[in-house]
Amino acid sequence: MSETANKRTLTGRVVSDKMNKTVTVLVERRVKHELYGKYLTLSKKYHAHDEKNEFHEGDTVTIEECRPLAKTKAWRVVNLVEKSRAV
Repeated sequence: MSETANKRTLTGRVVSDKMNKTVTVLVERRVKHELYGKYLTLSKKYHAHDEKNEFHEGDTVTIEECRPLAKTKAWRVVNLVEKSRAV
């Protein structure tokens, strides 16, 4: 059985690329409130491994769960979904 079959993947926006070989990815998800029915936007930041320092602030990327690589880093950037637009 393949090992990659049960790894979680998330899609989010790179908000920081200041660290070496690490990017901070902001993942937002919309959840419906159980009682009131209002949709809430919940967000969480993940540190993800970027081996070649190729992803920069504003890029939309897909990250995949992996073994712990550092104290706060247990995700790896898999691919680039959309490149950021220069302003």
